[in-house]
Amino acid sequence: MSKKTNTLLFILGGTAFNIIITLVTFIILLAIYGRFLFPVLPEEAASWVIPVIFILSIAISFLVYRVAIKIIMKKIDMEKYFDPIFGPRRRPQRPRD
Repeated sequence: MSKKTNTLLFILGGTAFNIIITLVTFIILLAIYGRFLFPVLPEEAASWVIPVIFILSIAISFLVYRVAIKIIMKKIDMEKYFDPIFGPRRRPQRPRD
């Protein structure tokens, strides 16, 4: 496979991994809320607890993703197998006089 194909598959796999971690984290936090906090808090609290749980699950998934990428970067030479996503910018050529 070429470097561009490897890069595309890595991005797609990383995105899928991040979405799965977000869903799992959301379900776990929702279960914790339902088990321990729902009986204690008033029912009106659910209107602000659900968005907070969602934002927390996104933040936790990005932290897990970041740690996973660091581990992968230590084990794999990224430049050998992957094409850079953002290459150096080309300077615009000056018009010739």
